[in-house]
Amino acid sequence: MEINNIIKKCRNLRRKQTDAEKKLWAVLRNRQLAGVKFRRQFPIDKYIVDFYAPECKLAIEADGGQHYEDKNREKDELRTNQLGGLGIHVLRFNDIEILNNSEGVYETIQKEIERRKVISPHLNPLPSGERINKSLR
Repeated sequence: MEINNIIKKCRNLRRKQTDAEKKLWAVLRNRQLAGVKFRRQFPIDKYIVDFYAPECKLAIEADGGQHYEDKNREKDELRTNQLGGLGIHVLRFNDIEILNNSEGVYETIQKEIERRKVISPHLNPLPSGERINKSLR
């Protein structure tokens, strides 16, 4: 897909958020959850994920009823595996769960952020053998 088309599609998806996406975004935006920056309707490879936190490589999907049909479950599984190959962990919640158990959803996301912060390497690691202060040698 051409970059301009992707941008248009992302903007369109942002304008047409579901109620569940709106509720989730109200908590994820402005670093309100664990101080992590989330982006919404963010393109990664050939996919657009509902919410993405680059610093901990965490994608969050808010799935409506269509995601539970066999053909869509298979697509979602393939998508999750391909994103996993890029080092991105995908958390999926169905819309009903987000709307009716939001505290549980937020707690699950927070725990995953904390877990991923621990295992995620620094985005700009020092070269092998380097230290921040060489005078400490």
